[in-house]
Amino acid sequence: MSLTVLKPGLLATVQDLGRYGYQKYGVAVGGAMDEPAARVANWLVGNEDAEAVLELTLTGTELRVDQDMWLAVCGGDMGARTDAGEVVPLWRPVWIAEGTILSFRHYQSGCRTYVAIAGGLEANVSMGSRSTYLRGAIGGLDGRTLGTGDRLEIRQRGREALAIDKLEVSSSGRLKWPLWHAGGFAVAPREVHTVRLMQGEHQNLLTAEALRNLYHEVFRIGPSSDRMGYRLQSERKLKFGEQASELITEPVVHGTIQLPPDGNPIVLLADRQTTGGYPRIGQVASVDIPVFAQLKPGDRIRFYSVTPIESERLKLESELDMNQLRTIIALKLHHKT
Repeated sequence: MSLTVLKPGLLATVQDLGRYGYQKYGVAVGGAMDEPAARVANWLVGNEDAEAVLELTLTGTELRVDQDMWLAVCGGDMGARTDAGEVVPLWRPVWIAEGTILSFRHYQSGCRTYVAIAGGLEANVSMGSRSTYLRGAIGGLDGRTLGTGDRLEIRQRGREALAIDKLEVSSSGRLKWPLWHAGGFAVAPREVHTVRLMQGEHQNLLTAEALRNLYHEVFRIGPSSDRMGYRLQSERKLKFGEQASELITEPVVHGTIQLPPDGNPIVLLADRQTTGGYPRIGQVASVDIPVFAQLKPGDRIRFYSVTPIESERLKLESELDMNQLRTIIALKLHHKT
């Protein structure tokens, strides 16, 4: 069972939840930028959390289905259609017939779309992960983006993924899907996204004006943003006081905000480096990190201050909601509704 890449699109890679335990050797964690969307996509087709999925960016990907299969499309809406013009519904399991061409034409909302296949994608395993890390050329398909003519093999389906065959579905041409969906976890489109932020170790080195601007200014996502980090731009640059000095390189983590000399903050994301020497002025609450995955250049954000205790509570509440959703999906798959 396989998919054939007819057009790779702007940036398409194989991703899972990343490779942990190797940062001490300078290896990035990587993995899906929008982890909740990738996890839910896997659950919808009966896979475990960490099965490899496709991560598609903004526009242009076209795939041919070489055998009947179940898939789920979650995350950003890239206007998925079949060659017969049928709309592929998001956030639910969809059966798709052999020979169908699946096109992701252009983003309607969000920035990254995740496609999970029942059984998961076969790909190179490096340090326990199938995630593609482009700078290190590891994981995925030989550590690179998808290319025209690539053939994506599908792994053997487990018991949970086999149960999906018994779902009661509505049909439309070459597609079938159940009436229920799991779209409540999508990052909602907004004019300005609010991102919760904890104080960073060096935030106290900012001038009083820069500190006010950090929490009151609207920042735009810069054009040079990528999976490693999002560069933020605003009318007012953030500045340090006279006491700021060169820092010793120290570890950084997912969601760390660094401030380079140009005064434009950088939010470190999935393919971030493992250490950094720029001052760390903030730490994005982990529950809000997936928001950045669905932002494209020009989109706007505003920071809102929270404490570490509040951030932890928000994350625990989010994981409780995710676990509840996983249980409900499993029940749906097994009870044929």
